[in-house]
Amino acid sequence: MTKRILLVDGMALLFRHFYATSVHKNFMITSKGIPTNGTQGFVRHVLRAVTDIQPTHMAICWDMGKTTFRNELFQGYKQNRPEPPEALMPQFSHVQHISEALGFFNIGLPNYEADDVIGTLATQTGQNMEHQVYVITGDRDLLQCTAENIHIWLVKKGFTEYLKFDDAAFRDHYGLAPKQLIDVKAFMGDTADGYPGVKGIGEKTAIKLIQQYGSVENVIANIASLTAGQQKKINADMDNLVCSKQLAEIVCDAPINTDELWQQMAFTPDFSHILNVCDQHELRVAKKYVQTL
Repeated sequence: MTKRILLVDGMALLFRHFYATSVHKNFMITSKGIPTNGTQGFVRHVLRAVTDIQPTHMAICWDMGKTTFRNELFQGYKQNRPEPPEALMPQFSHVQHISEALGFFNIGLPNYEADDVIGTLATQTGQNMEHQVYVITGDRDLLQCTAENIHIWLVKKGFTEYLKFDDAAFRDHYGLAPKQLIDVKAFMGDTADGYPGVKGIGEKTAIKLIQQYGSVENVIANIASLTAGQQKKINADMDNLVCSKQLAEIVCDAPINTDELWQQMAFTPDFSHILNVCDQHELRVAKKYVQTL
């Protein structure tokens, strides 16, 4: 029997909906003084996805803190990001509390990012080709995990518009295998995550190099065949190139036993309970939206 697994990047949705409403100063503060604009956007988005995908199993994946093993590899990793706005701070714990109250299975792993948790759960559950895995995120890095039955949906607009990728769509768009995105990111770096790649090599050049040579290692092995400018850039940033490839790769074998979690991930929506939770926590905008589903 086909199972449909929904994996959600919780922080990505929280941030997205916080900023979408905070620009209008619409923080949706409860009688207890708790801002809920990000939380309510998260609730609306997840429940719309549940309606659209009809998952049999789901998990909301969370970051567990600022530092992970990647900070040990590169001290500047994600250290360029500003502190979150004051109105967002209390919603980090609040959204996870609400998520649990709604009956969603929450998971995070110390020393790993939510991407690594998603990558591991997607890869492990996707080993069974009768399983269809759907990942909702705003992070293009997760495209490296696409497969025939692993669908990465990048949030585009609102609660329903996505850029949708599976293995075939990725190959058609990039002219690469999904895992080769790691090598592309190694060259181009990531300004949002704060790691450098090779200075002066952007996405277009990186894609051409990997299309021609297949991997970072093969580019290095054939460096004499490159233009003088490319050779100079790569030799100047060789250490950063090697380190950036490690940083770009999502861990798909984090210490998670999916078999043990399978029953906890089983999900059947109870909309009566969900509406009660919205009432209890003064999530009026979310409740109004849920009633339309």
